[in-house]
Amino acid sequence: MIAPHVSSGLPTRARAIAGLGVCHVSPSGQFVLERGAALPPRSDPAPPGRVHHPFFALSERAQAAARHTEAGPLDYLILVPTLRCNLSCSYCQVSRAPVDQPRFDWSAATLGHVLALLDGLEAPSIKIEFQGGEPTLRLDLVRAVIDACGRFAHKQFILCTNLSRLDADLFALLENPDVYVSTSLDGNAATHSAQRTGDAAATDCFLENARTIIARFGPDKLSALPTIDQARPPDPDELIDAYRGLGQSSIYLRPINYQGFARKRHRSANADHAGWWAYYDRFVARLIARNFADRSVVLEESYLSLCLKRIFQIGHDRHVDLRNPNPVGRDYVLVDFDGRVYPTDEARMLSRAGVIDLAIGTVAAGWDTPERALLDRHSTNIGDPACDACAYQPYCGRDLVDDLSRYGTIAVPREETFFCGKHLHMFDLCMRLIHDSDPATRYSLAKWMGLAGEQLPAMVECI
Repeated sequence: MIAPHVSSGLPTRARAIAGLGVCHVSPSGQFVLERGAALPPRSDPAPPGRVHHPFFALSERAQAAARHTEAGPLDYLILVPTLRCNLSCSYCQVSRAPVDQPRFDWSAATLGHVLALLDGLEAPSIKIEFQGGEPTLRLDLVRAVIDACGRFAHKQFILCTNLSRLDADLFALLENPDVYVSTSLDGNAATHSAQRTGDAAATDCFLENARTIIARFGPDKLSALPTIDQARPPDPDELIDAYRGLGQSSIYLRPINYQGFARKRHRSANADHAGWWAYYDRFVARLIARNFADRSVVLEESYLSLCLKRIFQIGHDRHVDLRNPNPVGRDYVLVDFDGRVYPTDEARMLSRAGVIDLAIGTVAAGWDTPERALLDRHSTNIGDPACDACAYQPYCGRDLVDDLSRYGTIAVPREETFFCGKHLHMFDLCMRLIHDSDPATRYSLAKWMGLAGEQLPAMVECI
């Protein structure tokens, strides 16, 4: 039995899910469904209740404590060697710089400070994302960083690139088995041209470069994700087919990011959330249907898989949206083109968009600063009245940057925020899927969670 259970004698919090029933969740995230039940209407969040069930775990308190994130040493860096880019996407998140403006690259001094930072890291492993701008414009800086990481037992480098060019230098870098490519694919060729390259020939070049990498190194060498205009989302099957055409099976449905520069051109990114979630649910339904019809490949929406793992796998907490507490500037930071350090890429976006400066220090002087401490102090959902009453608190996190982006403050009642609405929808969807008896659904769930067998085992329910 893989289902979490609710421990006897400990409080639970309830979540009414329309058409399903009431889900009772313990502080450790163990849950049980009371099918067909309903909560009485009330204006305040429901108080903790108690559910008794014959399948009780004895380690409830230890599991609840294990849900709280404990940051390890710094081992994940986002590095921005240049802000210059050779494309001009309308929803650019960080307001890229013109390709002929070299003052937006790391200086020699900044590179030196980055290398010194790497030399002083204590973690045995390292993961580095090179972002931009377009980092392939400064492959010399990328190589200098990679060469400085030889001492790490485990290392991974992700080159976030638009793949508008694939020259000999880049191809040679990809021969390194620790280097991977992350790129963007917004849909079929017409959609990608309209939203990103602006030119059919440029899109053809991008697709050819992606296919060349896959042919030489295999599909695992490259990953892609879309940026979706929620006012005009692509047909689900059309988007899935575009990804399958590049050998990709994991798709992260990413709407235009309101946290960045795109907020100035795509104001709809902060509206019509109900329409977006209706599209999201249709997309997931198509994944489930296609998985069951063709079992040669397992298609997934990666954020849904992450949320499912947050429910079932204690300790699955390296995603910065879903950590609680969400440590600031400890195991994960971003170093920008000018040497300024940010807690996340989204924090950099807000700063570049002129909304608020969320830099926590510099790579030269460090970031053990009052700015970092202030953000860190508020980066938890523990102690928030709405969160403390929410059944999904054990699975959820805290996103200060999104609140600041949308509302200009972190003082908005939690239940009124986009972040809260998003994760109520996501975890409601998870519970609907978990308790769905349809064989197609149970097949996809088993595969998304990496379980043996063809079906998700039955969940515990109250009788």
